[in-house]
Amino acid sequence: MRAKPRPPATQERALWAMDQLIATHLVGQHEIAQRVGLNVTDLTCFAFVIEAGDDLLTAGELAERVHVTTGAMTGILNRLERAGYIVRRPDPADRRRVRVAARPDAVARIREIYEPYYARLTALFADYAPEEIAVLHDWFRRASEVAADYLEEHCRPD
Repeated sequence: MRAKPRPPATQERALWAMDQLIATHLVGQHEIAQRVGLNVTDLTCFAFVIEAGDDLLTAGELAERVHVTTGAMTGILNRLERAGYIVRRPDPADRRRVRVAARPDAVARIREIYEPYYARLTALFADYAPEEIAVLHDWFRRASEVAADYLEEHCRPD
């Protein structure tokens, strides 16, 4: 597949487009969280739990990823457990630690919501040549690192 001609863009226009995507995504996350009876932070934590799969995360690891204290994470896990999204399991290597597992029925509910969106994104990616996908992947990965570094430097709770 050959790359299609793309309209010219400046760095400023690309940043504006990225800001629009992020804003739309944030609004969508709020709406989806409300739809499933969660808040955005709880939904984000659940997404990390799903992503981890069988390599269960500890409460502390989740707290780091979501940039909250371990005390706040306890509240988040309590809400997710009460709502039927997760179960806590003792860490086999250290029984003082807890690992978090997603409930399969909850994963299915969330996938039912997100799969149509991801299907649309997949269709959008199909409009790009492999070389363009490689550039997009590189940019997303590097931009994620920039964002994570910035959060670590400026926004991490003490």
